[in-house]
Amino acid sequence: MQVQMSNPILVEILRGKVVESRHRGSIAVSDSSGKLLLSVGDVDRPVFPRSAVKAIQALPFVESGAADALGFGNSEIALASSSHSGEPEHAELAASMLAKAGLDQTALECGAHWPTNHQATIDLARTGAEPCPLHNNCSGKHSGFLCTCVHTGIDHRGYVSVDHEYQRLIRATMENVTGAIHGAETCGTDGCSIPTYAVPLRNLAQGFAKMATGDGLEPQRAAAARRILVACMAEPFLTAGTGRADTKIMLAGKGRIFTKTGAEGVFCAAVPELGLGIALKCDDGTTRAAAIMVMTTLARLLAAADPLRAELVEMAHPVIKNWNGIEVGAMRPAGDLA
Repeated sequence: MQVQMSNPILVEILRGKVVESRHRGSIAVSDSSGKLLLSVGDVDRPVFPRSAVKAIQALPFVESGAADALGFGNSEIALASSSHSGEPEHAELAASMLAKAGLDQTALECGAHWPTNHQATIDLARTGAEPCPLHNNCSGKHSGFLCTCVHTGIDHRGYVSVDHEYQRLIRATMENVTGAIHGAETCGTDGCSIPTYAVPLRNLAQGFAKMATGDGLEPQRAAAARRILVACMAEPFLTAGTGRADTKIMLAGKGRIFTKTGAEGVFCAAVPELGLGIALKCDDGTTRAAAIMVMTTLARLLAAADPLRAELVEMAHPVIKNWNGIEVGAMRPAGDLA
């Protein structure tokens, strides 16, 4: 019987001066050739990247000419790559994208849920309205799917199905960028109903290094990849939302860093100036710990004198306050990340 080693503890949560919780995880940092510059824990075990790969899934939206044909710019491309918070600006832009393709929210097959932004939920509830698919955190991605289907003449009905022509296109795109087979044996269903495939972290990290550099991609795909990352870095709020980790990191990076969170403690990132991609997972699925992991990893890749490094280090050591605003604890990187 083979015994699987546990991944190391990478984040600690303190209450007072006592460690209250510990989070294990794994991290891969790769260049576009697949060479690992940093490997922590098991980076070969397949994990579901979930929403962390939306930038890759958005490639056909740009490559097909759909974005240009509909007059879209950074804002729409960022939203098509987003896990947004359901704030009014997000829902309104998704609706606008669909309208330009001659569609409305009824074409969305992602389902509806209340905005993940607390204030947006309160404001929506006060109006007496119910949430609709536009408030779904994946409505931007799905709007991009639908716009591309309309532009390319693909019947959009049932577009979330694993056997739909558009999902087959996305699967082939994911395989091309990550170099990992996306087969039935590793396929699950994501929260927004599209297929999601378990892929080793090393492949995801290499894929985002390729997205950042264009190395190993056809010229048209390389140009589309760069355009998507630039759009997300230019529009962090539309890629995530108010107070979100992705928003904070990319605002601090000022066009130097791309990050994208996924459900269950996954993060992918790219540092174009270094030609590196990052993929990581917090084993217990805790997003707050995964955010500390990605902030610390990014900081380690930058020069010691780089002001952005110091800013990321500070972000990776947040204090915890109770409802009275009293500081009661902190979060910090641990083990191999300390």
